[in-house]
Amino acid sequence: MEFEKLKQVIAEVLNVDAEEIKMTTTFLDDLGADSLDIFQIIMGIEEEFDIEIPAEEAEHITTVEQAVNLIKKSRN
Repeated sequence: MEFEKLKQVIAEVLNVDAEEIKMTTTFLDDLGADSLDIFQIIMGIEEEFDIEIPAEEAEHITTVEQAVNLIKKSRN
């Protein structure tokens, strides 16, 4: 469930097809996201999942899987 919602957030921010996004997709290399894009994705995650992601943790997110794991951890 987290993955499907996250794909929509990423697709909206980066204007990419959600079906192209896999768990192993990297924000920088695969999607071409810059630091502002990643910031917007983090903001979208916080809003969509009603969680707060500490900046020091957000800095280390490089793949979709890491983002999903952070969402799961933040919801517990």
